[in-house]
Amino acid sequence: MSDKGYANPELLISPRDLYERAADVCIVDTRPTHAYVAGHIPGALHLDLYSISLNDTREQAFEAFMWMLGYLFGNRGIGTDKTVVWYEDDSGVRAARGLWICEYLGHRDVCVLDGGCNAWQAQGYELTTDCEEAEAAEFVTAAVPGRHMGADVLNGLLGREDVVPLDTRGDDEYFGRNVRAARGGAIPGAVHVEYVNNLDETGAFKPADELRAMYEAVGISPDKEIVPY
Repeated sequence: MSDKGYANPELLISPRDLYERAADVCIVDTRPTHAYVAGHIPGALHLDLYSISLNDTREQAFEAFMWMLGYLFGNRGIGTDKTVVWYEDDSGVRAARGLWICEYLGHRDVCVLDGGCNAWQAQGYELTTDCEEAEAAEFVTAAVPGRHMGADVLNGLLGREDVVPLDTRGDDEYFGRNVRAARGGAIPGAVHVEYVNNLDETGAFKPADELRAMYEAVGISPDKEIVPY
């Protein structure tokens, strides 16, 4: 993925590169079950992370939740002995959630399929309906606390010019028209850039220069600590 100018191109993998490496990596389909059954990338495991969430933001609850996810990964065949490739229909939040969880738990050899299943098919690669039961794998956890910030910690940092809460939700949630939490609206001082603005018309990530210009226009730069939510 070096052609897009990213500082960390290894976080994405192209359909062609995945096709060539498919036998040596762990591929995880994060779409709903019905989409996986209808057709998925050959060899892909299935784990829909979208419905697995935690409403308790206390530190002890969060740590227990993340331990549970590490156990779930291993039980579903996702180990730390291989590169893990997460995908969905496009470069969306389901696959990104899988990548972040892996990185928080200490597995750094992980990436997202750029453009997702749609890009895979657009390149002419086939899907399969064959479903095999996954064999358990060993997922060794070594949590990286710096990849997460609790609500209480962020609340204490609000107002600092070098800390920017980044709201990646849709407009209705940001403006409080769609209330999916205890209270509607956004974290005070948050910058709003819905995650879909990171993607081009095909559902793949935009080049680095376009993303940099978009974020700099709203005051986000590398010298600040960005807290997405």
